[in-house]
Amino acid sequence: MPLCTEAFIRWGEKAFQSSFCTVALHWNATQMKMFKGNERAEIKADGLLKRNISTLLKKPNNFIKIIKSNACLLPICSLYGAAVTTVEGVGSTKTRIHPVQERLAKCHGSQCGFCTPGMVMSIYTLLRNHPEPTSEQMIAALAGNLCRCTGYRPILDACKTFCKVRSSGDRITRLGLSIKLLLFACLLFKVSTSLFSTDEFQPLDPTQELIFPPELMRMAENQPKRTLLFHGKRVTWISPVSLDELLDLKAAHPEAPLVVGNTSVGPEMKFRGVFHPVLIAPARIPDLNVLKYTDDGLTLGAACSLSLVKDTLTNAIVEFPEEKTRVFHAVLQQLRTLGGEQIRNVASFGGNIISRKSTSDLNPVLAASNCMLNLASRVPLSDTYMSALHLAQGEYVSAFRQAPRRENALPITNAGMRVLFEEGTDIIKDLSIFYGGAVSTTVCAKQTCWTLIGRHWNEKMLDEACRLVLKEIALPGSAGGENIDYKKTLMVSFFYRFFLEVSQSLKTMDPCHYPGIPMEYRSVLQDFKTRMPQSIQMYQAKPSQSPQDPVGRPIMHQSGLKHATGEAVYIDDLPSVDGELFLAAVTSSRAHAKIVSVDTSEALKAAGVFDVITAHDVPAANEFYFSDDPEIIFARNKVICVGQIVCAVVADSDVHAKQAAAKVKIEYEMLEPVILTIEEAIKHNSFFEPKRKLEQGNVDEAFETVDNIIEGEICIGGQKHFYMETQSMLAVPKGEDKEMDMYVSTQHPAIIQEIVAASLGVPANRIMCHVKRVGGAFGGKILKTGLLASVAAVGILKTGRAVRFILSREDDMVITGGRHPFIAKYKVGFMNDGKIRAVDAKYYINGGCTPDESVLVAEVSLLKMDNAYKIPNLRCWACVCKTNLPSNTAFRGFGFPQSGLVTETWITDVADKTGLLPEKIKEINMYKKNEQTHFKQKLDPQNLIRCWNECMEKSAYYSRRTTINELNKENYWKKRGIAIVPMKFPFGLGTPYLSQAAALVHIYTDGSVLLTHGGIEMGQGIHTKMIQVASRELNIPMSCIHFCETSTTTVPNACASVGSAGTDVNGMAVKDACQTLLKRLQPIIKKNPTGTWNDWIKEAFKQSVSLSATGYFRGYNEYMDWEKGEGQPFTYFLYGAACSEVEINCLTGDHKNLRTDIVMDIGCSINPAVDIGQIEGAFVQGIGLYTMEELKYSSEGVLYTRGPDQYKIPAVCDIPEQFSVSLLSSSQNPYAIYASKGIGEAGLFLGCSVFFALRDAVTGVRNERGLKKTFALNSPLTAEQIRASCADAFTEMPLLWKLWSSHS
Repeated sequence: MPLCTEAFIRWGEKAFQSSFCTVALHWNATQMKMFKGNERAEIKADGLLKRNISTLLKKPNNFIKIIKSNACLLPICSLYGAAVTTVEGVGSTKTRIHPVQERLAKCHGSQCGFCTPGMVMSIYTLLRNHPEPTSEQMIAALAGNLCRCTGYRPILDACKTFCKVRSSGDRITRLGLSIKLLLFACLLFKVSTSLFSTDEFQPLDPTQELIFPPELMRMAENQPKRTLLFHGKRVTWISPVSLDELLDLKAAHPEAPLVVGNTSVGPEMKFRGVFHPVLIAPARIPDLNVLKYTDDGLTLGAACSLSLVKDTLTNAIVEFPEEKTRVFHAVLQQLRTLGGEQIRNVASFGGNIISRKSTSDLNPVLAASNCMLNLASRVPLSDTYMSALHLAQGEYVSAFRQAPRRENALPITNAGMRVLFEEGTDIIKDLSIFYGGAVSTTVCAKQTCWTLIGRHWNEKMLDEACRLVLKEIALPGSAGGENIDYKKTLMVSFFYRFFLEVSQSLKTMDPCHYPGIPMEYRSVLQDFKTRMPQSIQMYQAKPSQSPQDPVGRPIMHQSGLKHATGEAVYIDDLPSVDGELFLAAVTSSRAHAKIVSVDTSEALKAAGVFDVITAHDVPAANEFYFSDDPEIIFARNKVICVGQIVCAVVADSDVHAKQAAAKVKIEYEMLEPVILTIEEAIKHNSFFEPKRKLEQGNVDEAFETVDNIIEGEICIGGQKHFYMETQSMLAVPKGEDKEMDMYVSTQHPAIIQEIVAASLGVPANRIMCHVKRVGGAFGGKILKTGLLASVAAVGILKTGRAVRFILSREDDMVITGGRHPFIAKYKVGFMNDGKIRAVDAKYYINGGCTPDESVLVAEVSLLKMDNAYKIPNLRCWACVCKTNLPSNTAFRGFGFPQSGLVTETWITDVADKTGLLPEKIKEINMYKKNEQTHFKQKLDPQNLIRCWNECMEKSAYYSRRTTINELNKENYWKKRGIAIVPMKFPFGLGTPYLSQAAALVHIYTDGSVLLTHGGIEMGQGIHTKMIQVASRELNIPMSCIHFCETSTTTVPNACASVGSAGTDVNGMAVKDACQTLLKRLQPIIKKNPTGTWNDWIKEAFKQSVSLSATGYFRGYNEYMDWEKGEGQPFTYFLYGAACSEVEINCLTGDHKNLRTDIVMDIGCSINPAVDIGQIEGAFVQGIGLYTMEELKYSSEGVLYTRGPDQYKIPAVCDIPEQFSVSLLSSSQNPYAIYASKGIGEAGLFLGCSVFFALRDAVTGVRNERGLKKTFALNSPLTAEQIRASCADAFTEMPLLWKLWSSHS
């Protein structure tokens, strides 16, 4: 294979030259583990933990280059001569906290904390290079980081404190509030807008940063470059220093990949089991790192990182005339969104090009721009290879891409286009059109280009070009769940965008002869940009409260500093246990099949393997009947979904376990039917029982009396939890009496204890489950975690050794379920004035292969389906479908995000039918007085109305809608939309015993307090709040109180931390325990009222007063009678409203979230910083559910979207540019601790305000284009669906081409 040594990017119509070498990368984790001990080498959240790399570059003036990178992209051998800094090296609670760590923690930028070290490293690296960064640099620095908890706003607040320009005035006024008005409101209503004080922050002092190690400095300066050779047990790493040596090595090892950035070979080895015995690393070859300007353009070496290319082109654009840098602009257009900075810092320019992958964003634009590629080889080059990378030259050059997420996502389709006109005319002299993402490599529409030469640049040419492109570029059948029609639409839409750009450029060149494009078309020429969001948070201040009382104050998360320093311990951070083994699961590759045989012979022969565990090794229960159908640990005779665990391998390392697991051979015999979808379940009558129904009024009679009836259907896709810490457990035998310690990342230690004990056939008192903290859960770490923990426990029983079981991201997504997909069918009867009289709805819910909690989810979806509306006659069914997918389970919101979306959909349908605005229909039908719900529970909607009105006012809804209407008239290809959504969120678990709670409080003789309770810390700040409760009750500082862990040894039979109930119920238990202790201390305090806390405790001990107490809360009196269809399943209601504004690109379907205003009634907040963070985090997770996170399966039930490459959760670029959250003032709740309300789940539903804002924008497009036909939008409302709904000639072309092709 030839080596690409030089590529050349020309000036303007000349070229841009760049030197290239084929690049690939590899990391063998067995021989090349990077770090040990507290440096935490484990790759967290699939490489979201960052490393900071410092390297001395040999330049005329030696300088230190500091970059950040994902740990998984850095083979240890590639770090020769570099200094590596991990988050532990930045700062520590034991030594000195770095300002980045301090500000992230104090600005409340961590919740579960698992992603926080990566955030720290991204910000820290930026500050090392730019001590006073711009907001643009800061946003770019975080583009490659993901967070599932916070919604990013508090992280960005911390970032802003380091930026050059920081104006709180701008921050407020951009949200529509003047400073004077805000100050007046704060004084009048005692409202606070500050969640932290910048006065507490230590200054950033660049002189105090780590220096580059002098020994590495001397080595770089004095030692001549020499070839590096590293031998491992299986791998040899060779790093040559000359191009000739590289060519010799490649001739000697033709199959050896070239390794620079590890962005290609690394994932192949990690995810696809590819092995390379020899790796060649050419990054140290000077010829491949050249950066040289010439008269003709710019030469770049193949090993130059994409970041270096980006910076070089950016500087060149500033330095050189515009006519010389048109190609640079086009290449930069792609580089800005090509991966995150940590990817671009290591990925090489040559590697991206020479890999010839269809997903390369650079190849189409470089090829279209006639860039030159210089290759070197010891063998003759084939014509085919050369022609595949033939590069043309051009006059007008543009690049385009559309991806599932605007930043850090592989493209669905991309393009590079160039046109050269006959001098002084609009006659095409040369044309280049290249597409990526269409087929297996970059493809050129050669025939189209040749045909169009000589044509005038006009609409006739445009129409012909689009038809020719569709004819010439044949896309293969759908693979990986891709929509071919969308790709075809993008291909012609991109060309149309290019047509508009060039037409406008022609006008600029000669306005007399070329009319350009209409003013209303011009906005589409500007792509959406990510800007630093502006935000404000408002909550009720308590000036009369004692300064020592922490309740109601924005207290920093108890583990915030430990999150930021990397000292917070998660399951895989626990130290190795002597003799510890690692477990890897072997999962089914079939959705429904009989297991004919399981051959483990090859696996047992593999290196490091101790044993293989199957269902036959489970000594007691392998199946658990919580309902009629069992939950299963190991498949025994048949499999019922892809991803079901058949057996497991235990070995001496994680790598050995996974290698051996891949060698297990399972023979299947397919069973029928294979049911994957709700439609297939309905066809085969495959359901879990019972079906549920709620009904009030006389629905059939009401339908006879209404003016209008509409019927509709909506499909709502599922959602993966995508917690940052995957399912993780460490099981440790205690050596006697069959005792076992289980360290598990779970929301429910008691169910872990119960299932593990039952599977081993031992009493529950032999199984001790411990949970320090959980790196995110959202409902996904309950029942399935218990089954996985049992797999590890059986491993202990068979081997007698401790077993660590940490799922990879891919395995986690394949094995576990997620949020339930819905199909809802509805019939709505209403009057001409918009008053809804009758609703008949049916929900079909995809439960997966076992019941899990699906029936309960169905019940909750029915109980909460009315949302904020009083429907006098209502009938609704919920049926749980039994399918051959992994069991779906609890997820934040628990059925309401789906049923609430259905309700808002038919509300909007009524608005469309009546011609009224959706907000008017909502106001007409909203609960307005003390009434009963459809299950006969009393309801006072006063705070619902307050939230709605405040949101209307704070968002300036009506004036903005008028502005949007005017903007939409002036812009044809970009449209804005706005929507406001109310919310009634009932709180409760439906049964008293599910909300009981206990706590245990010890006071030691030095006055310190140890607190524990049954709640689990998973990001929602429950331990912080419990310490606040104990501080108030005992009247001592929070610093005197410590929380250790949640354990079944201290609080038995604790209920799961679910349903936003953790603070409510555990707070009551902690309060009870503290009050018990205070009651015991009262005689001593009364006798010595001027004494100190320590005096009283010492005296209590001397008087033999017990300083330990349990607290208990019996639970709420909740019940539901499904036979009668009535009850009181909820204790109280939360209320809220959200208004969101978006802008869509009608040519691509892309959109930008411009602004969101949220008003929430959460009672009296115990910790406003935590609660506002929960609202924002849930809201952004809702944006993911309703607009982005799409699950795709093959027809055989194999999940395509099984990792961060394919499954996109919201990133920094997806949050609203203006983001306001206000807590409703003067709200009381007599049912919960200190009048607060459980807030963890409610905010997620408000994310649908973005969905309906998008719908509003699409409706505007369709109305303008005369598309009066009723249309339906499903969830998630992705770019693909938006583009298809904005129907035009380009969306019709692929369909017409299908018809032409079928008749030709």
